Amino acid sequence: MFDHVGIQVADVEKSLAFYLGVFAPIGMREEKRFPVPPSIVAGLGLGGEPGFWLSPSGGPETRELHIAFPAPDRAAVDAVHNAAVAAGAQVLHPPRIWPEYHPGYYAVFLRDPDGHNVEAVHHTS
Repeated sequence: MFDHVGIQVADVEKSLAFYLGVFAPIGMREEKRFPVPPSIVAGLGLGGEPGFWLSPSGGPETRELHIAFPAPDRAAVDAVHNAAVAAGAQVLHPPRIWPEYHPGYYAVFLRDPDGHNVEAVHHTS
């Protein structure tokens, strides 16, 4: 449905480090970077064109966003959780099956540096 999603963050480098560290188990990496003095815009992806962009905020954040990233398997969801704990990130909900979404919905929910609810999810039948 989406070609790409971009969010504005208070500190691009801090958010970039968070996403690259915590979501490394699902293969997230920096694909592109553009200078926007005094900061940068960073495009992240899972190997190829970036689909998730971080750019500097023009003001304080007023809404919580929810973004879910696909994981190739449950072990990757667990690895994202472990990386988040190691990074000191707030874990909103540890990995588990969420039957209210569907029987094979396995996910972890985290808080990013700007207060957004971010998720790694694997769908099984």
